[in-house]
Amino acid sequence: MTDITLLIVDDHPVVRDGLRGMFAAEGSGFRVLGEAPDGVRGVELALELDPDVVLMDLRMPGGGGVDAIAELTRRGARSRVLVLTTYDTDTDTLPAIEAGATGYLLKDAPREELFAAVRAAAEGRTVLSPAVASRLVTAVRAPSSSSDGALSAREAEILALVAKGTANRAIAAELFISEATVKTHLTHIYAKLGVNDRASAVATGYERGILGGA
Repeated sequence: MTDITLLIVDDHPVVRDGLRGMFAAEGSGFRVLGEAPDGVRGVELALELDPDVVLMDLRMPGGGGVDAIAELTRRGARSRVLVLTTYDTDTDTLPAIEAGATGYLLKDAPREELFAAVRAAAEGRTVLSPAVASRLVTAVRAPSSSSDGALSAREAEILALVAKGTANRAIAAELFISEATVKTHLTHIYAKLGVNDRASAVATGYERGILGGA
């Protein structure tokens, strides 16, 4: 049986070393082709090395995981992306899945669960930690925000930073997303609130109680 090839994308060297050692200790069945400290380099290596599975962290300085997943999807990469992170909030899980991640696992998952998830991802099967699966079910059952003008959790988070006078570049750095992604979110915010600029968005946000009430 051919080994499942892996690329590890995480900004913490200790985490990368630990994962590499874990898969090496498992023996035959897995082979780590490379490591990357951020999403930008992760995309480059994924396209170059063509691993079966990319283990992707989400919040990384220099290039977050969601943008990297979206770029790999856009480029038609063969690699399946399995998110491996400590974050399970709606603002992390939903964008990652929407961007094209095959699975989403938390870093406190047992070793055998991680190995099983990698095998499943390599076969194209969706893998979700119980907590993430529960959140996704709740999100699917919730009323559509696009129809009533309600902001998503991420959009509300960005609007709150805009209200504090935070520039796009600073917002991108704080949320570990690209500046282009911030601008895309702002475009959606403006459309939902029926405004054309940052000041009007903030004013409307207070009027509607999104920013704590008028």
